Amino acid sequence: MTPRIRVAVLMGGRSSEHEISLASARSVLEHLDPGRYEVETIAIDRQGRFALGTGNSDRALPEAGSVAETLPVLADSKPAERLDAVDVVIPVLHGPFGEDGTVQGLLELAGVAYVGAGVLGSALCMDKDLFKAVLRDRGIAVARNVTLRLGDEIQNPFGYPVFVKPANLGSSVGISKAHGPAELDAAVALARRHDEKVLVEEFVPGTEVECGVLGNLRPPPVASVVGEIVPHAEWYDYSAKYDEGGSDIIVPARIPDETAERVQRLAVDSFVATECEGMARVDFFVREDGEVVVNEINTIPGFTSTSVYARLFEASGIPYPELLDRLIQLALDRRERRSSLIY
Repeated sequence: MTPRIRVAVLMGGRSSEHEISLASARSVLEHLDPGRYEVETIAIDRQGRFALGTGNSDRALPEAGSVAETLPVLADSKPAERLDAVDVVIPVLHGPFGEDGTVQGLLELAGVAYVGAGVLGSALCMDKDLFKAVLRDRGIAVARNVTLRLGDEIQNPFGYPVFVKPANLGSSVGISKAHGPAELDAAVALARRHDEKVLVEEFVPGTEVECGVLGNLRPPPVASVVGEIVPHAEWYDYSAKYDEGGSDIIVPARIPDETAERVQRLAVDSFVATECEGMARVDFFVREDGEVVVNEINTIPGFTSTSVYARLFEASGIPYPELLDRLIQLALDRRERRSSLIY
C-alpha cells in the first residue's frame, strides 16, 4: 500500500486578505483526497502567531486558543516540528507576509517542498512596479504608470481617469479610480496607508480577462481557457471580487479565438519571465483595438472551488481535486529537481 503524502495547509496571515485565505483553505481541505493525503493545518493569525490544527481526523481549522509560538522562536516550536514532518506545504496565503516571498523563504529554510512560486517569483509578482519593469524588458505590454516613492510629489501624465495602487498588495485593497485632481490626492493618501511605494497607472479601456497557468519551468507550463470578468460596479474592486453577485465570470471569454490564443501565450510567457512555478493567475486587459496588455500576476490566487483560477481549469478539463493533486506533485517534482544543486 502506497503511504499517504503528508500535507500541511498553511492559512490566514497578517494581511488584509486574512479571511479570503481562510475561505480558500477550507475549500482545499474539503477536496484533498483522504486516501492519498495525511493533512495537517497551520494558521497564522493577524499578529503573526502560529496556531495548530487538531490533526488529520477532522481537518479542522485551528481555533483561536491554539496559538503556539511567534515566528522569532519558530525553530524551537511545534510549527517547525510540523513543517519538518510533512512532505509538502500548501501555502494558501494572500497578500503581504504570505504571497510576497516571506513565507516561501521560511519554507526554503525549513527544507520542505511547497506549492507555488519560489521566493523570487513571489516577491517580484507582488511588487507591481518591478513586475512591470521585468515584463517591459521582455517585450510584454503592460499598462503605463509612474511610481511614487517616499517624498515624491504626485504626478499624473495620463489624464483622467487613472488608477492609484499600493505597489505591494492584492484583492484591490487600497486601490482607487481617480476622476480628477482632488480624487487623485485622496487616492494617493489611501494607497500610502498600505505601502511606501505607490503606482499611478493609466486607465486601459477594454475587456478584463484572466488566464490560469499550471506547471513548472520544465516541461513548459500550460495555460487554461480564458475567462472574462464583468464587474457590476465601475471597476473590479474588492466588493466586485468578493461580494455575492458583485461580478460575473464568463468562460470562455467573449473575445476572438486568435485573441484568446494570444492571451494564453502571454500568460505562459509572463509566468516564465517572472520565475513563477506551480500556479498563477494572469490578469489582462484587451484594448478596444485588440491589443493585449498584462495587468498583474497572482501567484496564490483565490483558491475556493468556485474561484476564477479553479473555474478556468475546470473548463479546461482539470477538475478541482485533480488540480490539487497536480499542484502537490509539481511541488514535489521541483524539490526533487533542485535537490542535486550544490550551494
